[in-house]
Amino acid sequence: MIHLKMKKVPLKFYLCEDVVQVSRDLLGKVLCTKIDSQVTKAIITETEAYAGITDKASHAYGGKRTKRTEPIYAHGGTAYIYLCYGIHHLFNVVTNEAETPHAVLIRAGVPLDGFNLMRKRRKRSQLDKTLLAGPGSLAQALGITTDLTGTSLLENRIWIEDHNLIVDTEEIMAGPRIGIDYADEDAARPYRFVIDQGPLFTDSAYG
Repeated sequence: MIHLKMKKVPLKFYLCEDVVQVSRDLLGKVLCTKIDSQVTKAIITETEAYAGITDKASHAYGGKRTKRTEPIYAHGGTAYIYLCYGIHHLFNVVTNEAETPHAVLIRAGVPLDGFNLMRKRRKRSQLDKTLLAGPGSLAQALGITTDLTGTSLLENRIWIEDHNLIVDTEEIMAGPRIGIDYADEDAARPYRFVIDQGPLFTDSAYG
């Protein structure tokens, strides 16, 4: 993996019709937040694609539409954040054109900026590999809550940067999504993507 210059991901990236491809392409991108004037950033290392009305694992399966899920029907580049088990705030990237409810759940990452703030939000005495392991932990560390659902990822509260981190194909593992046994045959879809973290993501990456 090679780290070069950075730039904010443009709108056209999010408007891609293939949500599975976007899910793969988000690996190595950098999720950023600016909450109460404090910036945190994390390299995205795990994602899951959700393919809208045809995907039984999606909140929009069958065209279901509620007040909570309305942001998933927005145009690509919108944040969809929902509460899981009444505790965990889970951050999703909406993709495709408006009214096509595709989304990518960001499941895990590696800290890049704002280490101490992330640790404080997670109530951790030290940094380790579990700090951003899991979508709830990731959102908590970056200060992401459901109050921010519907936010544009082109603005400066939540956004994604391209640092031109080149992730080789052999570094990516694909498999079924987690915790969706209710989705019948769709539970087996290989829509989860994980970077084989390797030497770059050893404990030394956590300071």
